[in-house]
Amino acid sequence: MQGSPSPAELPGGSEPERIRLAHGGGGTLMRALIERELRPLYADPALALHDAARLQLPHGRLAFTTDSYVVTPLEFAGGDIGKLAVIGTCNDLAMAGARPLHLSLGLILEEGLELERLRRLLGSLRQAARDCGVVVVTGDTKVVERGKADGLYINTSGIGLLETPEPIGPERIRAGDQLLVSGDLGRHGVAVLAARHSLDLQPPLPSDCAPLWPLVEQLLATGVRPRCLRDLTRGGLAAALQELAEAGGHALVLEEERLPVCPAVARCCDLLGFDPLHLANEGRCLLVVAPQDLETSLQLLQPLGGGWIGEVQPGSAGGNGAATAQVLLRTPFGSERLLAPQSGELLPRIC
Repeated sequence: MQGSPSPAELPGGSEPERIRLAHGGGGTLMRALIERELRPLYADPALALHDAARLQLPHGRLAFTTDSYVVTPLEFAGGDIGKLAVIGTCNDLAMAGARPLHLSLGLILEEGLELERLRRLLGSLRQAARDCGVVVVTGDTKVVERGKADGLYINTSGIGLLETPEPIGPERIRAGDQLLVSGDLGRHGVAVLAARHSLDLQPPLPSDCAPLWPLVEQLLATGVRPRCLRDLTRGGLAAALQELAEAGGHALVLEEERLPVCPAVARCCDLLGFDPLHLANEGRCLLVVAPQDLETSLQLLQPLGGGWIGEVQPGSAGGNGAATAQVLLRTPFGSERLLAPQSGELLPRIC
């Protein structure tokens, strides 16, 4: 009795190999997909696959996060959905002061996705995992009908080891703390926008998609204990600032001329009517540090193109006596304007 055809032997002649519904059905095609395309992602490809992973972790406190990725298009200058899924999840761990260790990987594949493209995206994912120092330890794969998933959706969950005894979070922000960013703003949003609408930017502007743990590790190694860290993904710098201001009833005052925006992003925003402060980044973070940590932090950020952008002030008293949170931009002329939150999403499907 002949066995089931391998993906390479499926009907279609010279047509490229594609995902079929049967790849998600639990049979030989699904096993072939897992063995040939997914098992190599694991740190130990010979490890027996099971319903859950057994992890050997060092003693200590853990951070845990999960995220889903539905970016369109799947590939863009400087990155793709595979790279994005790993780096986005690792960066969420880093913002809690956690060293990324382990990832789970959930794939939702669309019938008709070319296997060659899947291999390319998984190769990018594998390289990103190496760059971040994490290993994929468990996963799941589903296939949906043609037209139901834009080719590929990815869910990743991450586990990291907390490297600070004290928490890093909005509750630790105090008046007088200093605000810094780790690099220029808006690159990822513009890169995805250009790929989605076939904008011929010259020179091409790559996404800033990059791991943030190396920067956090350097900060901790030099004795800096950030009050709060926040990666600037959906909603960009403006959304992150609004969330932190509201969490503690603070006024966050920014110096507008100190906000780093590269010329290509600035030109694109001027042309299309976007504000770079609302555009997503995938390799930038906002740092809130105590005044005594400012100079050391600046020394680490300046080679990356980052720097100081403002400070935390007490929120103004509201009608009920509670502090009113706000984000203010101080212009080069000394006047101040309110940085209002967006009522909707400026660019959907960017991560």
